[in-house]
Amino acid sequence: MFRIIGETNINFIGVRKVAFIVSLCLVALGIYAFVMILTGHGNLGIDFAGGVMVQGHFQNKVTIEDLRGKLTSEFPDVQVTEITDFKEPNAFIIKTKSPESEEAGKERLARIETVVREGFEGNVFTVDSEHIIGPAVGESLRKDARWAVLLSILGILIYIGFRFDFRSGVAATVATFHDVLAVLGIFYILNIEFDLLIVTALLTLAGYSLTDTVVVYDRIRENLKKFRAKGEFIWSVNKSINDVLSRTFNTSITVLFVVVTLFFFGGEVLRYFSLAIIMGVIIGTYSSIFVASPIVVEWEARSPRRFK
Repeated sequence: MFRIIGETNINFIGVRKVAFIVSLCLVALGIYAFVMILTGHGNLGIDFAGGVMVQGHFQNKVTIEDLRGKLTSEFPDVQVTEITDFKEPNAFIIKTKSPESEEAGKERLARIETVVREGFEGNVFTVDSEHIIGPAVGESLRKDARWAVLLSILGILIYIGFRFDFRSGVAATVATFHDVLAVLGIFYILNIEFDLLIVTALLTLAGYSLTDTVVVYDRIRENLKKFRAKGEFIWSVNKSINDVLSRTFNTSITVLFVVVTLFFFGGEVLRYFSLAIIMGVIIGTYSSIFVASPIVVEWEARSPRRFK
C-alpha cells in the first residue's frame, strides 16, 4: 500500500510537557470564549442575537466600501460581506443584528433596500433572499443549540465509557473537549461570527477528533499486549503513535482536500463552517498525538497498573 509517510521513530511523548503548556493556553482561551458567548457578549450571528439579513446583487460593479458607507450613516451596526460567487457577481450580504419584532424587521428590511437603491441609483439591486430573526426565535435557537451540544457530549461520553477503560476514556474525553474549545477560542479571538453553522462544525469536529483518538488507542492496546514483556510503557505508546502516523496523516490530508476546496469555492455562507473544520482537523490530529496519548502516559507514571 502506498504511504506518504514511511516508517518513523519519533519521540512524540518526549515533548509532552511543551504540548501540555500549548494545550492549556488553548483550553483557557476556549473556556473564556464559551463563557462570553453563553452570556451573550461574543460576536453572535443573527441566528442567536436576532436581526435581519438581506442578500442581493447589483447589475454593475460596486465596491464594498461604497456600499458600507451608504448604509453606516443610518445603520451604525450594519455588517456588509462581499460574496465571491462566480454565478452572481457583485453580490453582497447585509446584516444588522439588533433584535427585531416581525413588524420592525420588515420595516428595517424595506428601509435597507430603499437606502441601497437610492444610494446607487441607476445600478439595479436585486434581492436574492432576506431573513428576519426576532428575539424570541433567537433565544429559542440558543436553547436548542445548548441542548444539541449537551446531548452530543452525553453521547460521546457514553460511547467512550463502553469503548475504553476508565483511564483511556478520561484522556479521550479531555482531548475531544480540548479540540472543540481550541477552535472556539481561536474563532473568538478572530471575532468570527458565531451562528448555527459554527455549532454544527464544532459538533462535527468533536466526532472526527474522537475517531482519530480511537485509532491511536486501539494500536496502543495492541502494542501493550504484544510488548508487555519489554516493560516499557512509554516505548509502547510512542511506537503506537508512529505505527498509525501514516494513516492519521493520509486521513487528515484527504479531509483537508475537501474542506479547503469548500472554503475557497463553497460560497460565503459555508466559508467559516469549512474554516472551523480545517482548524478542527489540524488540532484534532495534534491532540490525538500530543494530548490524548501523553495523558495516558502521565496517568500510568503516577498510578502504574499494567507495568510494575
